[in-house]
Amino acid sequence: MRQGFSFHLLRASERARLHFDFCDRIETGVERFRQRGTNSGRRDDLWLSRFHSGFIPQSFGFILTGERKGFSLFPMGLKEGKLDPEFLSRLLELLRKGDGRVEVGPQPGVDAAVLRLGGGYLVAASDPITFVTEDLSYYALVVNANDIAVMGARPQFFLGTLLLPPGIEEGEVEGIFRDLASEAEEMDILLLGGHTEVTPGIDRPILIGTMLGYIEEGRYYTSGGAREGDLLVLTKRIAIEGTSIIARERRDEVERHFGQDFLERTLRFNREPGISIVREALIAADSGLVTAMHDITEGGFAMGAREMAVASGTGLLVYGDELPIYEETLKLCELFGLDPLGLIGSGSLLLSVPPERADDLLAILMKEEIEARVVGEFREREFGFMIRRGGEISPLPAYPQDEITKLFQ
Repeated sequence: MRQGFSFHLLRASERARLHFDFCDRIETGVERFRQRGTNSGRRDDLWLSRFHSGFIPQSFGFILTGERKGFSLFPMGLKEGKLDPEFLSRLLELLRKGDGRVEVGPQPGVDAAVLRLGGGYLVAASDPITFVTEDLSYYALVVNANDIAVMGARPQFFLGTLLLPPGIEEGEVEGIFRDLASEAEEMDILLLGGHTEVTPGIDRPILIGTMLGYIEEGRYYTSGGAREGDLLVLTKRIAIEGTSIIARERRDEVERHFGQDFLERTLRFNREPGISIVREALIAADSGLVTAMHDITEGGFAMGAREMAVASGTGLLVYGDELPIYEETLKLCELFGLDPLGLIGSGSLLLSVPPERADDLLAILMKEEIEARVVGEFREREFGFMIRRGGEISPLPAYPQDEITKLFQ
């Protein structure tokens, strides 16, 4: 490889080192950009600075990033995880917004839609399960139920689309259906139907759920109801779901480092402390003390809190030293180099509450044996999204790609 240059071509499923002649082609392309800039009256160093900092030459179809000692080439495609909020906002602008019956329509950071129906509200949410194969039915029901509950509605009806990889055994499919029926009965959720097919392009079952709930009277909540001055409350601790997924995906390594008891304990994290926030969300809704609710999913606490502030049109200060984390979670994140702030976190509920009501809310949750604490405050929009640790305030990290995806790379 030519001294001073290290090019890489990254694709969805491969990473290959480029050869000298391709380097020459890129250098030729850079020179053409330089000439184009000169011919158009622009300064050469402007074109080069754009190249060095991440210029996107449409003729190549790649993004060039990095410094001269280590350029990288990336295809102009999307990475795993949530879409960029600005891009998602542009996409949602293309959708028809409704006819007046839609109380809450499509918008970034909002967990479910709300439709005025009769004397109450129909609440609808949809989520896929893509990170796990064990307990697939349980995850699909709980994750979708969470989205309904944070709106203040009780989850009642479920439809599922089950996509199966070619070659899957009938017994495995039957097991998924049996689990779905059993878990739904346990949660008092009625299965309405859905769709099932074997489809190419996947290597594991994927279950996409749609949950419905109904609010007969009272009000509904959204993630966008927080106001400047409200406090941010967290139930349980961060990265619960991620802890369980790590244990499932890295069983041998986890057992080798921490032992069988530790492995079994973390495997059960999806059940205890659990990834459901339905109970605490309905208790909070019934209290009438909160202004907004949001459940933490992909991108972890950091993205969940940020989404809540964006939806509410506020800034946010997170009390980093107050964020609770289970010892098991911390050990697993240290072992695999993951940041718990950005680790998928179903099982934790975010609530906004006026300062004068915070103690009453915490007392109600404590009475129901639900762990909760204040972990931040909503500020003016111009404040941005910040975190305070050890007296120092810095930008709150963003995790458009959940930390759990590092396990699959």
